[in-house]
Amino acid sequence: MMKKWVLIIVCLIPYTLYLFIPCFSQTGGNNTYEFLNLSNPARVASLGGTLISVKDNDLNLSFQNPSLLDSTMHNSLSLSYVDYFTDIKYGYAAHSRTYKKIGSFSAGIQFLDYGNFTSASVTGEITGQFTAAEYALNLAYARPLDSMFSVGGTLKTIYSKLGEYTSYGNALDIGAVYYNKKRLLSTALVIKNIGMQWKTYYIENEPLPFEIQLGFSQKIPHAPFRINVTATHLEKWDLTYTDPSLSTVDPITGDPIEKSKLSKNADKLARHFVIGGEVLLSKNFHLRFGYNYQHRQDLKLESRPGIAGFSFGFGVKVLKFHLSYGYAKYHAAEGPNHFTISTNFSEFYSKK
Repeated sequence: MMKKWVLIIVCLIPYTLYLFIPCFSQTGGNNTYEFLNLSNPARVASLGGTLISVKDNDLNLSFQNPSLLDSTMHNSLSLSYVDYFTDIKYGYAAHSRTYKKIGSFSAGIQFLDYGNFTSASVTGEITGQFTAAEYALNLAYARPLDSMFSVGGTLKTIYSKLGEYTSYGNALDIGAVYYNKKRLLSTALVIKNIGMQWKTYYIENEPLPFEIQLGFSQKIPHAPFRINVTATHLEKWDLTYTDPSLSTVDPITGDPIEKSKLSKNADKLARHFVIGGEVLLSKNFHLRFGYNYQHRQDLKLESRPGIAGFSFGFGVKVLKFHLSYGYAKYHAAEGPNHFTISTNFSEFYSKK
């Protein structure tokens, strides 16, 4: 039975991708609803911003990969909040339930609040104030195919209001995970943001931030370490960006500075990988760190790169609550703080 399901999934993936080939050339900055890709859970932020392959009882990870949702998260609640740059704030809240012989469900809402803005006419005359915000209502479902394979999906209903302009649409995430408990190994595949914008802001219909991700996690046997590697944007090879403000000419000879073909391809390859690690000091306390090469190359200052692209954090359990903190360094000036609190209501019930 398991082989039949796996065969069906493998056969359907090429047809799913074929329907959305026009989206393949799109990367950050060219899409609408980019807030869908923000790292909401503090644990994910501290591990490089992307994590799809760790299968434990953390409801927050199902935000990244719906197939990670399972019965161990039954009756769990999670709240995440991020104090982003300037006055921008965003967060996420989710609750899950599991029903025997049916599967696991979760409902959540994601928001991004841009704050208040001053409106003005073309001549500079102040005309008032306006706000901007975006929301997504997420409904997820997952079920195991056997003791090792699970599949899941998340339907996102999106609403965006930017001043007087509004837009809404739908997106779908599809995920699958293989978890070998004996070998402490898991791998996962996620196809994110399949969908479209039903109502545009003005006239032109804009693409969603479609993405394909592949993840791998390995807990080191007899050691308190777990390594996570995620390959992102598999739908597009070249993620590089040429900054026109940076000189590409040798200041002495005046000749163009050209990188070797090997160096260029190595840079393109590295931009697809996010690496994270967890130090599992105990069941109640974890240390986390991550490195995102793409973030570092895009956001660092050439004169002062600092630790752009690096992230770190920790998780601690206090009584029946799991608290997580994550700090991601995006720029030399500052980095946002991520906070997550989660609990399982079933733990409050007295066992008879």
